[in-house]
Amino acid sequence: MSSPTTAIIRNEARLFSREPVAVFWMLAFPSILLAGLGLIPSFREPDPNLGGQSVIELYVQVVVLLSMIFSGAQAMPEFLISYRQRKVLRRLRTTPLGPSRVILAQVVVHAAVVSLAALLCLLVGRVAFGTPLPEAPVGYALVYLLALASMMAVGAVISAVAPNATVANVLSMAVMFSFMFTAGVYLPVQAMPDALQTIVSFFPMGAAAEALNQAVLGEVPDLIHLGVMAAWTAALSLIAVRAFRWE
Repeated sequence: MSSPTTAIIRNEARLFSREPVAVFWMLAFPSILLAGLGLIPSFREPDPNLGGQSVIELYVQVVVLLSMIFSGAQAMPEFLISYRQRKVLRRLRTTPLGPSRVILAQVVVHAAVVSLAALLCLLVGRVAFGTPLPEAPVGYALVYLLALASMMAVGAVISAVAPNATVANVLSMAVMFSFMFTAGVYLPVQAMPDALQTIVSFFPMGAAAEALNQAVLGEVPDLIHLGVMAAWTAALSLIAVRAFRWE
């Protein structure tokens, strides 16, 4: 017999699977974007200005981050705020289950989906364009987990401070597009001017983009990048815990 927490996770996974828009943007779109960019011949050529890497090699890490940005900035807050507005969280407070298990289930489901999306992106890059797999897999996994934690914390803050779905949508869009920029969606971080590269490296997705690429090259991820992601995660988690409203 499954535990109540396991049952809630299964239920949340089933509900998530019924949201085709969220499934598409989180699971399918990053790989589709990567495949489209890889069809550009110049993106597949090594660039001396990028340390001998090709643009498509850098974009593999960018689209890996893109899935978690969609999840943390858009999908997870939408689910949680919907539950608050429909009084689901308030009703759960009167049961032994408690609303915190629903939040945990949301985090688990979204983390599982974006992790699957990351594996798909790495596979598409490798099979379709011959991009390298991480030469430092342990470092890559550590960076990925820190980046994912920071985006889940972002989603928790949006869910905590937004009073309704309309405000949440505005906040989500602002956060999503700004984090997409710092992750290198519009221009890979490594191709940015030095000053801008330094600035975005103090944001979690910018630090993650740099650190993931270091792990791909077999280097030990820079402790500063790891510290940036950890600091953002801790600060945002504290804000979310203090500001979150169940109803």
